[in-house]
Amino acid sequence: MPMQKKKIADMFARLRDADPHPETELHFINPYTLVVAVALSAQATDVGVNKATKPLFAKIQTPEAMVALGEDKLREAIKTIGLYRNKAKNVIALSKKLIDEFGSEVPQTREELETLPGVGRKTANVVLNVAFGQPTMAVDTHIFRVSNRTGLAPGKNPLEVELGLEKRVPPEFAQHAHHWLILHGRYVCKARTPQCPECVIKDLCGFKEKTKT
Repeated sequence: MPMQKKKIADMFARLRDADPHPETELHFINPYTLVVAVALSAQATDVGVNKATKPLFAKIQTPEAMVALGEDKLREAIKTIGLYRNKAKNVIALSKKLIDEFGSEVPQTREELETLPGVGRKTANVVLNVAFGQPTMAVDTHIFRVSNRTGLAPGKNPLEVELGLEKRVPPEFAQHAHHWLILHGRYVCKARTPQCPECVIKDLCGFKEKTKT
């Protein structure tokens, strides 16, 4: 059952009080390296991506530098990340497209971002939110789970949840909402063993199978 508006406001107020300035856990230097990092993070952990990108981004911070590095050397740099061969191909292709079609600048609309190889709706939403401050909702597995479990924005697929969040999250919380939900799902509202006793919103949550310990 969907959560009531008053409960939603209370929920985000508590999440904000617990973490007033949430940030992405992905390492990046500028909008370009953020696009690359988020594209690499598909089906991989932020920790794993950061281990690979820290030395990479120390040298490569522009599309031109990435293209100059080349696909073979990029593959070697990110080989510890899942699906690294296809991701290396996409990163080189998106870098070339940024140079050829966007003057080497990361575009600031979802539609343009989604034209880049390896960049889907979720990646585009992360970039728009983190790099450009737009109040987008990037629905990953954590947000999908938390939104359905709590009753915040139930949906059968990520797009339904995203559209539900856009309608239901109060404007004053929209900027950081997706980070609060991701972090809550990652560390508290876990898939297998949710930490309900430690949860700051447990009395607002509609999840019926709350853990006791």
